[in-house]
Formats: sequence, C-alpha cells, structure tokens
Amino acid sequence: MIGNAFRVRPGYWFRPKKFGFGAVPVTWQGWVATLVFGALVGLLVNFATHRDRMWLVLLVPLVVAFLWLLAIKTDGEWRFRWGGDQ
Repeated sequence: MIGNAFRVRPGYWFRPKKFGFGAVPVTWQGWVATLVFGALVGLLVNFATHRDRMWLVLLVPLVVAFLWLLAIKTDGEWRFRWGGDQ
C-alpha cells in the first residue's frame, strides 16, 4: 500500500498532496526540479540588497515557471484534499 502512494504514471514527476492543496515530488526528476528551484530562490535572496529590488523581477518569473512545471507534471488534478481520496 505504501509503495502505491508514491507511484505516478510515466511522464509525471509529482502527485497531489493527500492533505491540503498542492503537489509533492515522487520521482528523482521532481526532486531535482524542486531542489534546483530552491537553490535558485536561495541565490536570488542571498544576492538581494535592500536598495535594489531587481531580484523580485527575477523571482516572480521563476516562481511562475516552477508552478507551471508542477501543473503539467502532476499526476492528478490540483484541488484541496482532506485525506480521504485514494
């Protein structure tokens, strides 16, 4: 049973969360995409200065691109879940 909770159809990297809204990575590609996203956000925030808000201009498209990747690579629909779905 636990093994099926982490399976997705071929070509998908994420599965919908069991509780709440969103998706979680379940393949190595999904984990790499998530880690790269986190590293890029960390670099942007690290190089941010209080005077220069250019990092926000770079952050918004990065977040939008990652959400788009999540949407197309999630095996299932995005909706709020209470944990009763199988």
